[in-house]
Amino acid sequence: MRGPVQSSPFPDSQRHTLVWVLQIFLPTMSLKDLKQADSYDLSMPTVQVEQPPQRAGGAHSSSKWGLAFRCFGQPCLAELLGSTLFIFAGCLSVMENTEGTGRLQPALAHGLALAIVIAVLGGISGGHFNPAVSVSVFMIGGLNVYLLLPYILAQLCGGMIGAGLAMTVSSVENFDNSSGAAFNVVQGDGQIGRATVAEVVMTLFLTMVVCMGAVNKQTHSMLAPLCIGLTVTVDILAGGAVSGACMNPARAFGPAVMANYWSYHWIYWIGPMAGAVLTGSIIRLLLGDEKIRVLLK
Repeated sequence: MRGPVQSSPFPDSQRHTLVWVLQIFLPTMSLKDLKQADSYDLSMPTVQVEQPPQRAGGAHSSSKWGLAFRCFGQPCLAELLGSTLFIFAGCLSVMENTEGTGRLQPALAHGLALAIVIAVLGGISGGHFNPAVSVSVFMIGGLNVYLLLPYILAQLCGGMIGAGLAMTVSSVENFDNSSGAAFNVVQGDGQIGRATVAEVVMTLFLTMVVCMGAVNKQTHSMLAPLCIGLTVTVDILAGGAVSGACMNPARAFGPAVMANYWSYHWIYWIGPMAGAVLTGSIIRLLLGDEKIRVLLK
């Protein structure tokens, strides 16, 4: 049995601030878990797990492996496959783009491909296929912490595989002319500010649609896959000339590896991740349902 809760070493004001911060950035912890009478026990609670009876023939061991695959392996494989297919279609649309279509061809290809893979694989993994989306969904409690890093690694690997497949089927001339579908819009330091801000805002738009349309119960919509894909299309049409409209570090990373093109690559990490954190903070503080929101419940 667990002993009595120890008195907190923090003053009252610091304890209230600490709980508020934990509620924003550790969405899997509820206020009841942190608050006990006049003190807060910040130690990890002891959890007793009752083991099912051992069955003959190793059935218990087999069920454990099956559970691990369903809860960890299968979602990560879905993120890997979905990221591969999405980034393959997106990169190839850029490499094979014609002058007459402008940004319309890659905008439609990215948006439609994303909507399709979310509709097909979203039931397994949630359909992120984007590290920025995974961060924002984690912040509002839609993704367990032990899956966050594996998801991001799977998405980055999928980005490299998808970009590599696109390079394989495209001609050398088209690959070189498009820098391997890497983001080459920013050509000078004078463009850094507006490109970074554009990535922040466009990623905020995208992750807001994902979180409010697919995670937040109050605004959950069956049309979420279509809305998410259309948001990508709109962002590319609106901001493609400013920054390239990446919104996805995995989409930037894969082609950069294949083409060895790293000029201003950091913009496509800082911008999307900042947009994702803003989305998570806004929903946790203001727009989320009662389960997600930490203010004015």
